[in-house]
Amino acid sequence: MDLIIVFLLSAILGGAGYAIHRSKKSGRKCIGCPSGGGCAGCSGSCGK
Repeated sequence: MDLIIVFLLSAILGGAGYAIHRSKKSGRKCIGCPSGGGCAGCSGSCGK
């Protein structure tokens, strides 16, 4: 049972890490910006 939980958590964390790595590699500044790229930290430049 514990091994299944460890496997699921590592898969979730690995997938999240991969998504962050892919977004940063494509040049995004704000990953998952809830304002759709219009937040103060982005100044509208969250997209590519």
